[in-house]
Amino acid sequence: MKCVVYKGSRKPDAYLYIQREGDFSQVHESLLNLMGTLQLVISFDLTADSTLAQAPVKEVLEQLQDRGFYLQLPPSDFELPTQRLEH
Repeated sequence: MKCVVYKGSRKPDAYLYIQREGDFSQVHESLLNLMGTLQLVISFDLTADSTLAQAPVKEVLEQLQDRGFYLQLPPSDFELPTQRLEH
């Protein structure tokens, strides 16, 4: 599946994945407004065998098919560590 990724000027580290360059018709206007000015980051073919740095490939593919877009948000600053830190 064709995949195009944009970043917004208002939400650092948030990325919007769509299927066709410049086609934001499936993206809610309020989300576009929150993102600000969008800048193209990368365009590539996304398959089940692809690897993405911070997004689960299966979820991205499903949301692109079902919703027409996928929004990748930055990891929360408030996430708890998964392991106990030793002093």
